[in-house]
Amino acid sequence: MAVAANFAGAVEAIGAEFTKETGHKLQITTGSTGKLYAQIGEAAPFTILLSADAKTPAKLEQEGKAVAGTQFTYAVGKLSLWSADAQRIGPDPKAALSAPSTLHVAIANPDLAPYGVAAREALTAMGLWETIQPKIVMGQNIGQAFSLVDTGAAEMGFVATSALDIPGSKPKGSRYDVPQEMFKPIKQDAILLKAGEGNEAAKAFLEYLKGERARAIAQSFGYGTE
Repeated sequence: MAVAANFAGAVEAIGAEFTKETGHKLQITTGSTGKLYAQIGEAAPFTILLSADAKTPAKLEQEGKAVAGTQFTYAVGKLSLWSADAQRIGPDPKAALSAPSTLHVAIANPDLAPYGVAAREALTAMGLWETIQPKIVMGQNIGQAFSLVDTGAAEMGFVATSALDIPGSKPKGSRYDVPQEMFKPIKQDAILLKAGEGNEAAKAFLEYLKGERARAIAQSFGYGTE
C-alpha cells in the first residue's frame, strides 16, 4: 500500500486496529504523492494508494492504473505554520515569517506534494510568496518539511497539522493553524489500484477506512473527514 507521507502515523494506528479485527497485515510504503505516482507508473506492486490529493487517484483511474469507481475521500488535511521554538510564532504569522531572525522557512515541494501547494497558496494569501522566496527550503514531502524544522535546519515551516496533533503527546514549540480560507481544501483520496483488484485484504481495508473507527482515528490525528 502506498501512503502519502502526511498520513503515515494515522495509517499505522488505523492499520493496527484493522489487523486486530481482521488478521490482515499491511505493508506500507510512504512518500510524496508525486513520487508514489511515479512508482505506480513504473509498475510498483502497490494495491492501494492513499493520496494527499484527489487529482492523482483520478488521473490513475483515467490512465487505467486504478479500478474505476473505487475513489473516495478518506481525510481532509489541515495546514499549520510551526516552529520548534516556543517563542517564535505569535498571533501574527506574517511578522514571524518576515522577521530578520527567520532565515529559513520549510515547505514541501509544490511540484510533488499537495501540502506544498497549500503552503504556497497560504503564503500568497498573506502577500508573502514573492518576498519569502529567498528563505524557502523544500522537502520532497511534508514529512521532510517537518524534519527540516524539527532538526533546526529551518526556523519554521508549513507542516501537516496531523504532525503536531499526535494522540498522547504534547506538541512542542509554537504554531499558527492556517485558516481554511487561505488554501484550497486538501481532500485526500484513496483508490484501489489495478494490482489490488483481486486482493480481498486490500478491498477490506478500503471498506474499513470508510468506517467510523478509522475516521475517529483520523480525526484524533488532526484530520477533518467528510
